[in-house]
Amino acid sequence: MALSLDRLPSFPGRPGPLLLIIADGVGIAPAGPSNAVTEASAPLLDALTAGTYSPQTFATQLAAHGPAVGLPSDDDMGNSEVGHNALGAGRIFAQGAKLVNAALNNGSLFQSPVWIEAVEHGHEHTMHFLGLHSDGGVHSLNDHLYHLLEVAADQGVKRARVHILHDGRDVAARSALDYIAQTEQVLAKINEHHEADFRIASGGGRMTITMDRYQADWPMVERGYRCHTYGVGRPFASATEAVQTMYNESDAGDQYLDPFVVVDDHGPIGLMADGDAVILFNYRGDRAIEISLAYERDEFEAFDRGDRPDVYFAGMLQYDGDLEVPANYLVEPPAIDRTISEYLCAEGVTSFAISETQKFGHVTYFWNGNRSGYIDDSLETYIEIPSDNVQFNTTPAMKLREITDRTIELLRSGDYRFGRLNFPNGDMVGHTGDLTATIEAIEVLEECLGRLLAVITELGGILVFTADHGNADIMYTEVGGVRSPKTSHTLSPVAFTIVDPQFHDEYVMEPPPGAGLSDVASTLLNLLGFRAPDEYQPSLLRFGK
Repeated sequence: MALSLDRLPSFPGRPGPLLLIIADGVGIAPAGPSNAVTEASAPLLDALTAGTYSPQTFATQLAAHGPAVGLPSDDDMGNSEVGHNALGAGRIFAQGAKLVNAALNNGSLFQSPVWIEAVEHGHEHTMHFLGLHSDGGVHSLNDHLYHLLEVAADQGVKRARVHILHDGRDVAARSALDYIAQTEQVLAKINEHHEADFRIASGGGRMTITMDRYQADWPMVERGYRCHTYGVGRPFASATEAVQTMYNESDAGDQYLDPFVVVDDHGPIGLMADGDAVILFNYRGDRAIEISLAYERDEFEAFDRGDRPDVYFAGMLQYDGDLEVPANYLVEPPAIDRTISEYLCAEGVTSFAISETQKFGHVTYFWNGNRSGYIDDSLETYIEIPSDNVQFNTTPAMKLREITDRTIELLRSGDYRFGRLNFPNGDMVGHTGDLTATIEAIEVLEECLGRLLAVITELGGILVFTADHGNADIMYTEVGGVRSPKTSHTLSPVAFTIVDPQFHDEYVMEPPPGAGLSDVASTLLNLLGFRAPDEYQPSLLRFGK
């Protein structure tokens, strides 16, 4: 059935464009020395968050974690992917960990043809399990890995290798040894009970190997592929020895540790060979796509894979439905349809989406319900500003000024009714744990907000400001006078602010109880002069007297 929207009888929208600014990782937390957002000199951002910028400014707070974005519980941090899914879909869909939890608990994962075939490979060869090694819950969960390992052993697999990617980003910066100890204990029990040979074989930091995204750094993926597949990396007798040695050599957090391989008298213990099965147990898609392509695609030009082994590769989920990456996967991803972009294209509304490489997919792929490419390239324009391949605390501004320059060009062209952009530095710099750099990042964000607000006011449009989750708002924790950098996302709410310079009492801000990111789509449609679809979460606005 063709999509369509009804017009709001009392509000046609403004003559100028509607601009949505998503300040990635900028949550709302109590002011204090660990809050880079409030420690920054950012009076405009403060006024927007509080709703005090002008009489035509309206502000509230939105939930951006847990059930509000489709995750299992209020203890689950939000992330950019599920946040942008919720923003663009206007509804709450079960996500990542929640989908996998259900498939593990009801046993459907182990009844899938993909799992059955992977185990058959494991009966004659080796099963390899690759993924982010932590309980951060953003990309993966170690409990999922343990469940897979235990069932594989119960079903007769005798030899398995685990290839771990240190986190230090969604969990404490130097927590890898704790996770390795837990996993070694699980493997020891499996080996004793089943007379099996399950061991950790390779690893490295998530920002050093394997987990690149948006094709920003293919050499990073190549390092991971060669480490996990061919045993290319620093040799150690165990994963514990590898991490402890690297800790002794530098102050680097887990996410930046070098690749390593575990060896015995015969060499690397985890080499991949023809007939092996490889399970990527990450459920989040963005940093899983490139390594999936490297393992499963016959036609591949990003780097030379050498005489690659013929393995059976599967992902926890399918990370890109349009590209069908990977072809084999254990759990069906959420089927997100009828996104706000689909409705706007059906109504002939012109729009643009812009960010730098690190978050470009968030305002396109994830915003559009995990769908690659344009919905209607005659109505939409997507702009990607290339990111630098650096540690982002060395460049706290990232590409915000370039994004702002290009956005202003797009707004002043008069060609677009709606635009959305992602400013990534609150999140990407926040993940480094560098408080000083993150404060600087927020101050650059402040500068760019001011420029965009001036243009929107000049053009007679509306500016909407929000975020997808928290991060920069809590940069460290302190116990007993000892500070520990916090590099993960937070459970904080996020701001939602409307600046409408031409406001004349047409509506009031009236958030429903428990308002979250999924309520934004209906609100944006209202501000463009449309009624929201019945299936969408309610608007944050009420129109009429």
